[in-house]
Amino acid sequence: MINLNPFIHVKYYSRILDGPRQMQKKTITICFLVLIMLAGCKTSTNQEENKVSVATLRGPSAISMIKMIDSLKTLDKQDVKFKIKNEPVQVRPLLFREKADFAVLPTNMASILYNKGVNYKIAAIPVWGTLYLFGEEKISNWQSLKGKTIHLMAKGMTPDIMFRYLLTQHGIDPIKDVNLDYSYPTHIELANAVASGKAKIGVISEPLVSMVMHKNKKVNPIFSLNEEWKKKTNREIPQTALLVNKKLASENPALVDAFLSEYKKSVQWVNINQKSAAKLIVKHEILNNEEVAAQSIPRCNIRFKQVSETKSQVHEYLEIFYKMNPETIGGKLPDEDFYYK
Repeated sequence: MINLNPFIHVKYYSRILDGPRQMQKKTITICFLVLIMLAGCKTSTNQEENKVSVATLRGPSAISMIKMIDSLKTLDKQDVKFKIKNEPVQVRPLLFREKADFAVLPTNMASILYNKGVNYKIAAIPVWGTLYLFGEEKISNWQSLKGKTIHLMAKGMTPDIMFRYLLTQHGIDPIKDVNLDYSYPTHIELANAVASGKAKIGVISEPLVSMVMHKNKKVNPIFSLNEEWKKKTNREIPQTALLVNKKLASENPALVDAFLSEYKKSVQWVNINQKSAAKLIVKHEILNNEEVAAQSIPRCNIRFKQVSETKSQVHEYLEIFYKMNPETIGGKLPDEDFYYK
């Protein structure tokens, strides 16, 4: 199998336990260390309070803010700390515990969390459709997909809902006319399957599309789901959302506005300086190949728009998800408080 994510490492640690004769000495030492840790708790907490914490996803989200990740060390006299996660499920616990001031997640997942009572608002849309139908097979139009097996990463997730919607818009029954296969549960596994030829057609996001095409020259994009979505809705896909903690938004709007300004500058810089951005993408282990990183940037559809500019598009996007399956946005359309003003 072709490994498309060389930056995921797992480390195992082991310790040799002391014998019984050393237990008393060890216990005294541990108690002493605990006292030191307790004495330092107040300082540690204060340090955390003076940090701006940002959770983002390895892929288009991190690419969009790569200039910030590389050079934004302080904001409003506070240290800035970026946490780069591999999957949205790794970001969710940070939001439930309010351990992130800002976070980037799929827009429909932001709606799900909001409807569960998580204290975050949507502030901006930085990524506008990164999904592609691609593979080795030659497909000229949507009707050519009838009878085909198409691989998707997870049932009910963004790629699945969007692709099902586009199938129905082209008169194709997702149940009767095609075989939707969910054998590969993650983007990485599905990308590996397409790269190795095990999956002939799949729906995958950038930058994995560029990585697969680099590994397997037979693979090509068939449809940009963003472009197909625009043809049917006259709208682009507000696929990824920047969230801000409600308390922070209320108590320190100046810091929020400063962050949004820096983020917009980062997005503009990435689009203008793609080769330099590619170097930073590799430096910060988002991808491991500068050529692939540079090629992926245009297909990531990175553009920064505050939610005040694009609220109607977000609402209509979530409305389509709701009609397809209410649970994909948390059971109901979010109310006005979902949107940062």
